[in-house]
Amino acid sequence: MSVSAHNPISVFPAYRNYAHAVEVPAGARTLYVSGLNGYEADGVTMPSDFTGQAKLVWRHLGTVLASAGMNYADLVSRRFFLASSADDPRNVEILSAHLEDHVCARTVVVQQLLEPEWLVEIEAVAAKLD
Repeated sequence: MSVSAHNPISVFPAYRNYAHAVEVPAGARTLYVSGLNGYEADGVTMPSDFTGQAKLVWRHLGTVLASAGMNYADLVSRRFFLASSADDPRNVEILSAHLEDHVCARTVVVQQLLEPEWLVEIEAVAAKLD
């Protein structure tokens, strides 16, 4: 599905895999994905490092999207919650590897997450025309 990115020149330049706003065509189905964290399928264990958790979160996101007949190219918005701003450069590398040249809205928040071992949580919105 093609979304329209809106990046007015009077606003700062858009970042990699980012748009200031995206417009979803009429008639698209939307999927709202709750914040996903880096727990393994057992719901107990998780990688101890940021990269391991982030890659696992993206795998979970891909699985949730597939359950609705969607994929990463259908993402229109993502919200990242990071436990440390020091992880943002690696976060951008990982998201770019998953999205390639796809752009969508993105917000990054640095804060203490619900559980002390969580280093990243991702919330997303996807849309797809049927």
